[in-house]
Amino acid sequence: MISRDMIRALTVEGEAVRFVIEAPSPEIAQHMEPLRRAAEAAVMTMDGVASVRAILTAHEAKPAPKPAPSLKIGGHPKPQQGPMKVAGVDRILAVGSGKGGVGKSTVSSNLAVALAKQGRKVGLLDADIYGPSQPRMMGVNKRPASPDGKTILPLHAHGVTIMSLGFMLEEDKPVVWRGPMLMGALQQMLTQVQWGDLDVLIVDLPPGTGDVQLTLCQKTELTGAIVVSTPQDVALLDARKALGMFDQLKTPVLGLIENMSVFHCPNCGHEAHIFGQGGVAAEAKKLNMPLLGALPIDLETRLAGDGGTPIATGDSDMAKAYARIAEGLIKGGMA
Repeated sequence: MISRDMIRALTVEGEAVRFVIEAPSPEIAQHMEPLRRAAEAAVMTMDGVASVRAILTAHEAKPAPKPAPSLKIGGHPKPQQGPMKVAGVDRILAVGSGKGGVGKSTVSSNLAVALAKQGRKVGLLDADIYGPSQPRMMGVNKRPASPDGKTILPLHAHGVTIMSLGFMLEEDKPVVWRGPMLMGALQQMLTQVQWGDLDVLIVDLPPGTGDVQLTLCQKTELTGAIVVSTPQDVALLDARKALGMFDQLKTPVLGLIENMSVFHCPNCGHEAHIFGQGGVAAEAKKLNMPLLGALPIDLETRLAGDGGTPIATGDSDMAKAYARIAEGLIKGGMA
């Protein structure tokens, strides 16, 4: 039920637990009474729980909205006077990297899920327009809908509101666009998507320092950026370029995340620093920036992302590592 985003209004008061189970439709809700009782029974087995009450509800059926693919995506961006604030969104965090292959999209999806698990209302915008990967990593492959042919209804998974250009195109179809088309598409996904009320919108940027980064930093009110890198010298060289870009565009960098920091052999427990050791931590110290976290190479993380269920949805050591990063962002007022 949690993976299908059916749980609402969860409250814990002392030893009393209450929550709402929201069915997809009234018809389905009529058959979910055994599931409601089973959910109550499962929670009652937890230590410290004395009473449980689960309420079953459902949205009324609505007319099928118009398909969003009828919208023209891309094209020249509309003129705007200055940086815009996305309606209903309190904070916008850009997750960037100097080069590809450092796990930026994996960090973005798992960080979004980790923040949502800690009670934040989270959105995830896949701005890697040439290579959108969030549809696969978040396990969503439906097309968004449009109620009026002008606005786009985002999709939802694992407690996160999601939008990606990958939803609008065939999976194997390449995006062959010039800069203005990229900028126009990014503007549309920020302004025409009905994000609703969000505490934080995470923007998964493409690698490098190109048109998408420039447009986002200059045309949007960003809370700040997070830079992901491996400890490898080559990756750090490009990460410094990303840091320099954010500095030049006057976008505050909230911290660095070291990904693929170490490999622990699952058979013998041997620790190997495949991409070097402590490079990102040293860079953060040199620049007087926070090191938000260090994440090891983990096979289960890769398998979870390929399977559409981010590792942060569970309670493994990797999930706890992402939870610590999310907790640090919340405590610092950044998410």
